[in-house]
Amino acid sequence: MELGTKKRLSRIFNPDTKRAIVVPMDHGMTIGAPDGLVDIRKAVDDMNEGGANAVLMHKGLIRASGCADANADLGLIMHITASTALSPNGNTKVLSGTVEEAIRLGADAVSIHLNLGDPNEKEMLYSAGVIADHCNRWGMPLLMMLYGRGGLIRDSFAVDIVAHCARVGAELGADIVKVSYTGSPESFQKVTECCCAPVLIAGGERIDSTRKLLQMVHDSLLAGGSGLSIGRNVFEHPRRVDLMRAMNAIVHSGASVDDAMAIVGED
Repeated sequence: MELGTKKRLSRIFNPDTKRAIVVPMDHGMTIGAPDGLVDIRKAVDDMNEGGANAVLMHKGLIRASGCADANADLGLIMHITASTALSPNGNTKVLSGTVEEAIRLGADAVSIHLNLGDPNEKEMLYSAGVIADHCNRWGMPLLMMLYGRGGLIRDSFAVDIVAHCARVGAELGADIVKVSYTGSPESFQKVTECCCAPVLIAGGERIDSTRKLLQMVHDSLLAGGSGLSIGRNVFEHPRRVDLMRAMNAIVHSGASVDDAMAIVGED
């Protein structure tokens, strides 16, 4: 690993725990601005106050939020693939930025999204390979979000599908892999064991209780996970700063779910 890559990763992962709390804020591209991201500056400030390690967003919001200046201790990941829910091919992600742009904007990493099983999977795999090469060239960490989505995918949360996604990310050269949680520590351990890169869990669909969300985070760590990359279930939470503090306690201080719930409060 290049020195630049190591240095940038140290702004995303806690140097003591080797774990990361990432809050993705790229949703406006796909579905339009959700309530929690209408005021992007406030969202970034709240995540920083709660103790997030990094936020993730498209290039335009990096400029608009001023997060690289206003929150100097907060890691910054620039998302460089995109699609919208308005398209009949919404699962096909295309490149929307470059590694060089991310460097100019002060990003500590770039991220890309691949939907395996999509009819246009081969184009996404090709783009991922090109971006991985560019990241190696510039010493820029690469986070890959990978999901099984397509006509042949019977269950996108099945352990064999999620493990395959994680392995694809590792084989393509990702420094960080983000995948769905499979529902239990026992099943998720099969995912982390087959992936030589740190694995972060996604938040997925809306989780109906704070305790369930914190339990998922806790259990993923027991299975060898390296943290989380959760968006809507965090920034749309009515007490999102306290929720972030609770997640920080679990991920970086080894707190129990009960202790974390005492920080955020019951639903």
